[in-house]
Amino acid sequence: MKMTKTLARARRKVRIRKKLSGTVERPRLVVYRSNRHIYAQVIDDLTGQTLVSSSSLTLLRAGEAVKADKEAATMVGKDLAAKALERNIQAVVFDRNGYIYHGRVQALADGARDGGLKF
Repeated sequence: MKMTKTLARARRKVRIRKKLSGTVERPRLVVYRSNRHIYAQVIDDLTGQTLVSSSSLTLLRAGEAVKADKEAATMVGKDLAAKALERNIQAVVFDRNGYIYHGRVQALADGARDGGLKF
């Protein structure tokens, strides 16, 4: 069977999720990117609840000019960090969801760090 990008990402995702888990003290920040938008959630895996979420789509609906680029990912990271700090979440575990740590995924992580999250 030929290894496609999608299959390779799925295998990386499973390998990463074996090792990562979010707790109450340190929830999991998971990233999903599509061709048009980038999404991020902070999840407590013990209860299965999403604590905080942000995306370029919600920023677009809020009136911000957002495209599918690194700048939008940075804005999503900063927005997510601000919401997390409001809920008293300072530290998270970063789950890149099988994506390579490069480009928009890296920009989102850097934006979250600039916003005050530690991981």
